[in-house]
Amino acid sequence: MQASIDTAEGIPQIAGNEEAVLRRAGQAADAYRTAGGVAFDRIKSAAAIALHMQQPLIPAGGGDLRSAAIISNLKHMMDNQTIGDNHNAPVFYWCYKRIGEFVPQLIGEGKQPRAMLEYTGCLFDGLAKMGSQDLFDALRNVTVNPDYRHAVEWLGCPWGHAVAPSTPVQDYKLHVLAWQQHFAALFGMEALERVKGFSPSEMAIPNQPDVAYEFVKTLKDCGFTWVIIQEHTVEKLNGHGIDRPHVPHRLVCRNSKGETASIIALIKTQGSDTKLVAQMQPWYEAASIGRQELAGRSIPPLVTQIADGENGGVMMNEFPGKFMEVVRNASHSDTPLMNGSEYLEHLFALGIKEADLPEIQPLFQHKIWQKTAPGDGPEKLRAAIEECRKEDHRFHMEGGSWTSHISWTNGYENVLGPMDQVSALFSEKVLDAGIRTTDPRYRNALYHLLVTQTSCFRYWGQGVWTDYARELCRRTEDILRHDF
Repeated sequence: MQASIDTAEGIPQIAGNEEAVLRRAGQAADAYRTAGGVAFDRIKSAAAIALHMQQPLIPAGGGDLRSAAIISNLKHMMDNQTIGDNHNAPVFYWCYKRIGEFVPQLIGEGKQPRAMLEYTGCLFDGLAKMGSQDLFDALRNVTVNPDYRHAVEWLGCPWGHAVAPSTPVQDYKLHVLAWQQHFAALFGMEALERVKGFSPSEMAIPNQPDVAYEFVKTLKDCGFTWVIIQEHTVEKLNGHGIDRPHVPHRLVCRNSKGETASIIALIKTQGSDTKLVAQMQPWYEAASIGRQELAGRSIPPLVTQIADGENGGVMMNEFPGKFMEVVRNASHSDTPLMNGSEYLEHLFALGIKEADLPEIQPLFQHKIWQKTAPGDGPEKLRAAIEECRKEDHRFHMEGGSWTSHISWTNGYENVLGPMDQVSALFSEKVLDAGIRTTDPRYRNALYHLLVTQTSCFRYWGQGVWTDYARELCRRTEDILRHDF
């Protein structure tokens, strides 16, 4: 299977195969437990690491912004290595490939490597257009080869690295479905059956009750069984913080109509410091703790951490040696490395049920539900939110993220305005008009819409990044007005 662009227009397989994806995504039962070789009843703890990989697509393939080809930021870095930190581009490329090299080597040594991988659709697309066949071959080997696939678990994510709290809910589902179709096109439908966990971009989850409900419902409707969550973005039902972060929880979201959606949550602790994963801190933390009780049973706790898999000198340079060292020490020990689904499959094999997991909800919802109740309707919900805002300046409905000091909305009206306009136009011209997802026009418009919603255009601040975003919005609006 070639990691190539699969249409004449250069648009990856992100639409037209929704039915097959929804039928098979996440459906592989016991996909990791029996193959992993972990003696779950005898270990005292475990650690899980996930590597988040992303490069935005930008209109930088030429000197004129209005006509420049859409290329990967990595390609732009490769072509301009004398500017700024762009000399890191070849190292970044190896970072995207190297788990595909480490895992076969370690398994060949009789060890038990584990890593969870989350690559955005933007990155997949950019790498494919760069002709990265060696990279995809290495990743495909550890994804589909029965000798290795139990050691590498892929996590789903929004195709365009969109932040859930400030992305229209119908668009967010399009991101999720697009990623699943793209992943299946690259690695096969059988591999998609083993994708059960979800990683929200920027660890951002909505806390506005109606939006949070739709977020969880989207994940469940698309076949996901669990999500990785930043600890300070959620609260217990009494409004207090989590006190058992190394035990799986159940994220429960109730909306103004009285509907409830829930999903298993693995708690990511601490902030987004890549040194934590690069130096394999989760394993050392796990080695210092012992078994805990859950639902009347003794279980090994799981220390979970995710970080960028390529950013920073420590991740680029120190992670390979540290990963190898820890895998060799952890293998067949009483504190092994495990992946999320593997751990949960072992947990439920003990007889523990999802309903046994402690409940959590998005941050600040305790304050809201003190003033209104699920089922009271959207008007009372809006009134309760406004009352909470007046009472506490810290209260907000921007959602939670890995960082509490960066807003994904404030100061970006010049970008969010065009993004919202394009989203509304896509809804009118494409979704409401019933354009079939197999129509090449649909795929082209969807591709451009999803690219506009990449969080990087806000994270990197004003200047060229917002110029990129506004230009992508202009192109998308032009497609929607002239092609439909």
